[in-house]
Amino acid sequence: MKRIIVDYKKLTPELLKLLTEKFPDGYGDKDIITFDDHHNQTIEAVEVKTEDSIYLVKVSSKLHYTMSNFDNDNFEINELGNVIVDNNIEPTNFKEEKE
Repeated sequence: MKRIIVDYKKLTPELLKLLTEKFPDGYGDKDIITFDDHHNQTIEAVEVKTEDSIYLVKVSSKLHYTMSNFDNDNFEINELGNVIVDNNIEPTNFKEEKE
């Protein structure tokens, strides 16, 4: 099986659909895989499998935004076939809630 690392900017509609189906309520800390790439940089990703590939989608606040706002029937794709994400999105600051 091929292992493919994908950034949110390179998500295809099919891959985004698989992500939203696997994580309908969003992903959590236990879903995140951490590894070092060939440049020795630490990568955090979530895993999605197809019949012939394992996709490791890099985790970011923009990925979370894209997944939560994905509508299976209404989205834009660019000339490369990737889902268009608003690059002006400000990263969300997630704060821990005190119990």
